[in-house]
Amino acid sequence: MVSNALILKHLHITLVVALYWIISMATVFVNKSLLSSKIIDLDAPFFVVWFQCLVSVGVCLLMKVLSSLYPKLISFPPGSPFALHSIKLVLPVTLFFDGMIIFNTLCLKFADVTYYYIGRSLTTVFNVALTFYILKEEVSYNSFICCIIIVLGFFMGIDQESVAGTLSIKGAISGVLASFSLSLYSIYNKKVLPALGNHIWLLAFFNNAYSCILLLPMILLNGELDRLWNYDKLFSSDFWTLMLIGGICGFSIGYVTSLQIQVTSPLTHNVSGTAKACVQTIIAAFWYDEIKSLLWWFSNMIVLFGSAAYTAVKQKELQLMYSYQKPG
Repeated sequence: MVSNALILKHLHITLVVALYWIISMATVFVNKSLLSSKIIDLDAPFFVVWFQCLVSVGVCLLMKVLSSLYPKLISFPPGSPFALHSIKLVLPVTLFFDGMIIFNTLCLKFADVTYYYIGRSLTTVFNVALTFYILKEEVSYNSFICCIIIVLGFFMGIDQESVAGTLSIKGAISGVLASFSLSLYSIYNKKVLPALGNHIWLLAFFNNAYSCILLLPMILLNGELDRLWNYDKLFSSDFWTLMLIGGICGFSIGYVTSLQIQVTSPLTHNVSGTAKACVQTIIAAFWYDEIKSLLWWFSNMIVLFGSAAYTAVKQKELQLMYSYQKPG
């Protein structure tokens, strides 16, 4: 008989995954509007990312102040991003965090939302490769076959985008680099969180605080200050409202990403992100009234099948490993 504690645990995980899906999809569509819609018409991707990090820092600072004023109502873990031990511990993770959000942003800027799923589909493959390289874990034959299936689906999707004339080389490269960065971030996130007392808020605070500094040179080198200065909607309330919504979404996605990794695992997080992206693709195809070929949709199904098969393989391998570890 299933215990109430187990039911509550599964319910908690389900709610966290659902929250990740909702916030992640909202973030994608809002960022797409900010980055490449004709209404906004601003070529400043690094500024958009920087502003979202700044909003996240502002939210964390507000919660920190409120927790000191109302400790019984709001709790925020102590810690300064400028402490030397914090910098040494979190800065490497921040580099992967920045890579993830920057390449995600560039992928959205240069490619359609419907392509986003194919562009990010290599996350599981990178996760397997990096787990083997960094954690020295062996890769089973079945896991390897699943990765091959995902790669085949990825290249079929690229081919169909090329045939349709909608392939963006910059978008494709950004998607691959985003997958690589996400895999690294997932692995090192899981390593760093225990050292921070498993405080997700604190990791989000530090990541975004460091990112605000690290992104400034990129804004300058990309010539975005001049574009902002000459932007005719710079003082438009509609523009800043959408920017603020994007900032809140950017903060929220960082939090729920860490939360999902914490309550599940880096592998489950990556698979959840892949499944979410599949649903997101279907919604985007209807929302933007895009017509895709049957082979294009088939490539999506191949990626989804490969990811689902990999999840099943890993679950079976873990169950087998635990059965060997049991005494007797």
